[in-house]
Amino acid sequence: MLTHLDSQGRANMVDVTEKAVTSREAAAEALVRMQPATLRMIADGAHPKGDVFAVARIAGIQAAKKTHELIPLCHPLLLTSIKVDLTPEGEDAVRIVARCRLAGQTGVEMEALTAASLAALTLYDMCKAVDRGMTVERVRLLEKSGGKSGHWEVEA
Repeated sequence: MLTHLDSQGRANMVDVTEKAVTSREAAAEALVRMQPATLRMIADGAHPKGDVFAVARIAGIQAAKKTHELIPLCHPLLLTSIKVDLTPEGEDAVRIVARCRLAGQTGVEMEALTAASLAALTLYDMCKAVDRGMTVERVRLLEKSGGKSGHWEVEA
């Protein structure tokens, strides 16, 4: 049974009242491909808009905190940690990994996915004037832990 539907097929928020509070963590990634010159500009700190990675990191953190406002039926969560790392990968990509943690009654997968996605979109927005051909790829959950289903990790 899909838990976001009631017995009559209507959308509803899942009731987590009786679920145990456990330590929960999730990590997600996104990959932004671009021209090598664009990545060099970012890495060298020569982008006219300033520190692209810093702005994208802040956007990812803010997005994780607002996930419940963006995705219907998500619970508002008291996240205790949000980390967003942006790392050049090869000569034409930036890998973004977002990790969210809390002690709570529901998982943080959507928050990690939202953080990675919005960090990627912010990077795109800041660089689109110099590289309109950028692509956002491979947005996916990497790992989650906690709760009744325990630990899960993407296969290598």
